[in-house]
Amino acid sequence: MKISLNDIGKKFNRQWVFKGISYTFHSGSATALVGNNGSGKSTLLQIIDNYQTYSRGSISYVLKGEVISEENLVGKIALAAPYLELLDDFTLLEMLRFHFTIMPLQEGITLAHMINSCGLNGQENKYIKHFSSGMKQRLKLVMAIYADTPVLLLDEPCSNLDEQGIAWYRNLVQTQLGKRTLLIASNQLFEYDFCEAKLSIIDFKPAVVS
Repeated sequence: MKISLNDIGKKFNRQWVFKGISYTFHSGSATALVGNNGSGKSTLLQIIDNYQTYSRGSISYVLKGEVISEENLVGKIALAAPYLELLDDFTLLEMLRFHFTIMPLQEGITLAHMINSCGLNGQENKYIKHFSSGMKQRLKLVMAIYADTPVLLLDEPCSNLDEQGIAWYRNLVQTQLGKRTLLIASNQLFEYDFCEAKLSIIDFKPAVVS
């Protein structure tokens, strides 16, 4: 999917977070959204995901030559982020089954494969509320990465992951390169050093409040 930002800006109350972002993410590209903490990386990802509204500008989504309206983006964008909540009273299997009634699953991928991939074998009937923060993050990542969507958004993907988890993430996410439009919001190079492009959010942060 091609995503085009045209003069996008976002402000909270009277303070602009960023303003004047015009950029095109081409189908199959991998782009890192970089900037220091508080620069607006997560906010921009949420705007692209249609989770937040923007204050100015416009966004267009084009999939295989067809313009996709914002209300029809459900099932076309997968997002993994530390702030996304899991259903704590679901077991691992219940969480996966529920998630993939909403999101399409990649062809040839089974729930058993996903559980094995993220190292949660034997935890199928364990409640999410008893998972560690690292287990929850691996679950969020596989739910997004194995979703059959043309767009994959990852916000600080290695949050709460140990060295083994980071290596697992890097191997898994690189299998998606060239297949989907990938955006990674991060200020940690090891999370995105395989991306072909960078968009610095701080370049669009107004120096003066207006």
